[in-house]
Amino acid sequence: MSFLDDDYLLTTDVAKELFHGTAESLPIVDYHCHLSPKEIYEDENFSDIVAAWLTDGNNYGDHYKWRLIRANGTPEELITGKGDPWEKFQAYAATMEKAIGSPVYLWTHMELRRYFGITETLTTRTAKAIYDQTNEMLATKDFTRRALLRRMGLDTICTTDDPVDSLEYHKRFAEDGGDTFAMIPAMRPDKALNPDKPGFAEWVDQLEQVTGRTVNSFDDMMAGINDRVDFFHSLGSRLSDHAADLMVYAEATDAELDEILSRARAGRELTADDLAKYRTALFLELMKIYDAHDWTMQLHIHAMRNVNSVGFAEHGADTGFDALNDRSIAEPLAQLFDAAARRGSIPRTIIYSLNPNDYLPIATVMGCFQGGGKKQRMALGNAWWFNDTRTGIRRQLEVMAEESLLGNFVGMTTDSRSFLSFPRHEFFRRILCELVGEWAERGEVPNDIDYLRPLIADVSYNNAKALFA
Repeated sequence: MSFLDDDYLLTTDVAKELFHGTAESLPIVDYHCHLSPKEIYEDENFSDIVAAWLTDGNNYGDHYKWRLIRANGTPEELITGKGDPWEKFQAYAATMEKAIGSPVYLWTHMELRRYFGITETLTTRTAKAIYDQTNEMLATKDFTRRALLRRMGLDTICTTDDPVDSLEYHKRFAEDGGDTFAMIPAMRPDKALNPDKPGFAEWVDQLEQVTGRTVNSFDDMMAGINDRVDFFHSLGSRLSDHAADLMVYAEATDAELDEILSRARAGRELTADDLAKYRTALFLELMKIYDAHDWTMQLHIHAMRNVNSVGFAEHGADTGFDALNDRSIAEPLAQLFDAAARRGSIPRTIIYSLNPNDYLPIATVMGCFQGGGKKQRMALGNAWWFNDTRTGIRRQLEVMAEESLLGNFVGMTTDSRSFLSFPRHEFFRRILCELVGEWAERGEVPNDIDYLRPLIADVSYNNAKALFA
């Protein structure tokens, strides 16, 4: 088998038939990403391959790649800084020569092939020709930002948007007739979740401004957030997303919540107990709102943010200085959902953890809260971030299959800041077909393509599309 040939990762005849006959041609629903709705709407060309692939020079780009380039001893000027684009590209090519075994190595070469038709391996020797060819192509009308998305067969994309966002570009996109794909907002109320962080008081002020409500209490704040859910819903939103990081559970009285909110707005210090009470109450109220709107709630858990304080101070968040956390998760997660069950308000929920050791505890807690007449009310999220590897994806699929219903899994998201990241869906689909093909070869599932084909289609596309039904 040659490098990235048509059958790469497809080690059985069943896998080849399932991928080429079903998964390969299905459209993409990317229900969680970090692409800019403004950039999607304006549909401009990238200045060059470095801006499209690595960094815009303003600490925004693909931090998956940045971590590898740093590991190769490259000066920061050629990673996130203002260095010469060609020198940045050279540094990335030099990094790729040492990156065999990394998913980024595979994605890099898949992206060169799927977007640009370039089959050469990226090395310091081939870098200049690849740099010139991609730059020439990116300057044409066939390689604008939307054209790149269309090229991958995109059906739906969900951006990540603050509750106080005007959603101006989603509205303009829809008013202008949209495109061959839908662009839908997904609410990300992280600022509401973190009253101890700078900017919280200003965020509450913004909530007052966009809703016309005065926030004098915790209930007032939740009424304002409910208004914004209504607004997002009117523009097609059916999902929320939360960087929960650590799960906590602590009950609080209304008076305690009002006091915590008041102290947070005044910039006063909050204790760990204050934060646990506030976040528990916030999640319970959000779950009630989401359930009433028939939304799906996404929880991203166990990211340990900004571990390198010096790097964070110099470059800001989401620049490659995060890691996974290994704290306990099962008990607070179970307590939270039990409280929601007592209130009769568990929305559809997708739970991702950055720590793969959490998959089994999460899956077993999930199983306790299925029901409510909702298909797969609780789902284990796809292998996320550092787990977005062949090993990680297989592990997540196996736990989902062993502890719940694989056929109800909603499949892959890019979780990406790169317009060139969408071959990751192909990567996922190949691994899905590889795994199911192995099961068929070993006699663990029927060796019957017609029987297996609907499940592959559902996990690759149909279940994700149904999130917006």
